[in-house]
Amino acid sequence: MTAPTDPRLGTFPLGPFSPPRLWVGLWQLSSTAWGSAPASRIREAMARHVDQGYTAFADHYGPAEIVFGQFQEQLPPRTVLGGTKWCVFKHGDVSRATVDTAVRERMTRMRTRQLDFLQFYWQDYSNKGYMTALRYLQDMQRDGHIRALGLVNFDAVRTDEICTQLGPGSIVSNQVQFSLIDTRPLHGMADVCEKHNIKLLTYGTFCGGFLADTWLDRPEPDPYSSALTPSQRKYLDAITRVWGDWALFQRLLTVLRRIGDRHGGASIANIAVRWVLDHPFVGAVLVGTRLGVSEHPEDNLNVFRFRLSDADRTDIEAVLERSNGRKMITLIGDCGAEYR
Repeated sequence: MTAPTDPRLGTFPLGPFSPPRLWVGLWQLSSTAWGSAPASRIREAMARHVDQGYTAFADHYGPAEIVFGQFQEQLPPRTVLGGTKWCVFKHGDVSRATVDTAVRERMTRMRTRQLDFLQFYWQDYSNKGYMTALRYLQDMQRDGHIRALGLVNFDAVRTDEICTQLGPGSIVSNQVQFSLIDTRPLHGMADVCEKHNIKLLTYGTFCGGFLADTWLDRPEPDPYSSALTPSQRKYLDAITRVWGDWALFQRLLTVLRRIGDRHGGASIANIAVRWVLDHPFVGAVLVGTRLGVSEHPEDNLNVFRFRLSDADRTDIEAVLERSNGRKMITLIGDCGAEYR
């Protein structure tokens, strides 16, 4: 039995699931630096999202697994899809017991006897223990503890290696950064996705909120301003030090605003997300949501009410060609390299 689908947000195949193409990303629950709200208000915000068709939640950090588990208990079975992570930063010998402990810890925190979707991250590629860990995770999947397995921030070479060695259908996705600013998945990762029939779950698609009408015709912010969130500091650095500069970014926002006007007043964020979703290797965009603090579920629904035209894409590409976007894979490295 799979979680119900909702035509308002579209769907795509992900292992046994047909989830929506916009997910609620919960990484901002990891710290009060993004703002905070009581757990009761967070669960109320989750309920509002589900009512509007946002039935997939992922990217759990800090207390997010616990809050989500409490929320999920209030719903009929399989109402929502809950995705979580196991991130391995310190590498020793990987045993079945280590993997078993990690999976069961997440099951306990999420109050479930079976994880819907577990995403795996491994820090040091020089240690091939990631293959051992993934094989143990496969075993736990066969034993019924996990329904689907995905990767997080693996590059194209390692993603290809993993999918080849584990076999068809073993891995259903890779979660990586992808936006109008960071187009690295176009260089290699897209081919790997097609080869192994996996989908990308993308984050950073809003660039911490910079790809929005709020920043059109605004001066470049002070990166040390207390008004910026941690995400905004990260993406501001990418925009002004790697991709291009603030003036070129303003040009991009102007073009996106013009395209939005062609489509009935769609927001700049809508256009940015639609551009990412239109790539066939993208399954869904993870929307980092400050539940109970700052949410835009109604505006995000507009993404599915229009399609970009060839003229729209041409106008966007004219700006992207002036940036260093196509060079970011050599300046930063492949997907996930910024975390290694």
